[in-house]
Amino acid sequence: METFLAVAEELHFGRAADRLLLSRARVSQLVQTLEARVGAPLLERTSRRVSLTPLGIQLRDDLLPHHCGVLDAVAEVTETARGVDGVLRVGFSSPLAGKLLIGAGDALRARHPGCTLDIREVQLSDRYSALRSGELDLQLIEFPATEPDLVCGPVLLRDARVLAVSTRNPLSQRRSVTVEDLTGQTVLFIGGVPGYFLDHVVPPVTPAGSPIRRSTTTRYWQELLAHVAADIGVTVTAAQGIEYYPRPDLVYVPFEEQAPIEYGLQWRASGLSARAAAFVRTAVKCAGSTR
Repeated sequence: METFLAVAEELHFGRAADRLLLSRARVSQLVQTLEARVGAPLLERTSRRVSLTPLGIQLRDDLLPHHCGVLDAVAEVTETARGVDGVLRVGFSSPLAGKLLIGAGDALRARHPGCTLDIREVQLSDRYSALRSGELDLQLIEFPATEPDLVCGPVLLRDARVLAVSTRNPLSQRRSVTVEDLTGQTVLFIGGVPGYFLDHVVPPVTPAGSPIRRSTTTRYWQELLAHVAADIGVTVTAAQGIEYYPRPDLVYVPFEEQAPIEYGLQWRASGLSARAAAFVRTAVKCAGSTR
């Protein structure tokens, strides 16, 4: 049932397998076993996508609160046995992520006054080294973050994609843009990010097949925004920039028919301490209460 819930959330067998630390074949086998017990398909599978059947949706919705209740009960006993006092080091990559961490930290300390949160910024140009080295216990960053030695939790935040452009750029006069409008533009992005993440945010070609000129020569966010303001290029970012990074020489233009940017917690595959596990559960609850 835990495997089914993971696949139901990810809608991808590979990502569910990585999250559960199982092989893809084992995940498929477990789902098939549950389907045999139910007596009907719970998932529809094609070579391109995975989706829930009506029965799958019903089972997910009915099962999820009970599953969470079981996990919470075990977690509370574990917290009591091990304790969660001490310092938890958590990284964030954006203002909204930092805001959620602060709220979750306050909620965790209300329950465990001996737990202290140490919040640090994670640079886009170096997304994983602090977590891998043990400088951080957890981090809340943009997805995808598919690394074999790291585990991704559920999506906690979603923020609409926008295009940041200079007021000198003709696109600044538009009410919205499409990926096709990136043709002929230089799309700036922070250097050092994995190729799969860059392709997810800024594809190498438009849906019509036109190449998109991408540049990853800058390493810091304020530097990148200065380049955009100077009309050296444009950049794809999250709508939170409208509130947190306003500039008189920049305009944030909404994208049409583009999925939002997603954020989730990530930790080392070696496992979570009781303190970190308690924070993950608290952050999930805080994120759910703000949706």
